[in-house]
Amino acid sequence: MFSHVMVGSNDLDVSRAFYDALFGSVGGKPAMQDDKGRLIYMHDGALFMVTKPIDGEAACHANGGTIGFRMASTEQADAWHAAGVAAGGTACEDPPGVREGGFGRLYLAYLRDPAGNKLCGLHRIG
Repeated sequence: MFSHVMVGSNDLDVSRAFYDALFGSVGGKPAMQDDKGRLIYMHDGALFMVTKPIDGEAACHANGGTIGFRMASTEQADAWHAAGVAAGGTACEDPPGVREGGFGRLYLAYLRDPAGNKLCGLHRIG
């Protein structure tokens, strides 16, 4: 369904350090940068991009928005979360752990990137 996700940042150097560490913790490669200065992360046919807003306004996070990343295990979700916090992210929501709900048992790890974007590492249990 999705081809890519793009978030805004006011400081691409800070974002690069954060996302390189975050995605590196789950086997991803460091960012490539295009001719417009956007950071591009590619994995399993999908793109995650970080850019300064094209309209010249300040970047801000979506209130109520979350970007979810599929994790292969609970251990991978924990490593992802720890790497994000160590690289300048902020833990949010409840601590990483199992949640029961309409989608079954999920292991969720939430954090915010340095620009305030809300991210979730998700592993489906069973």
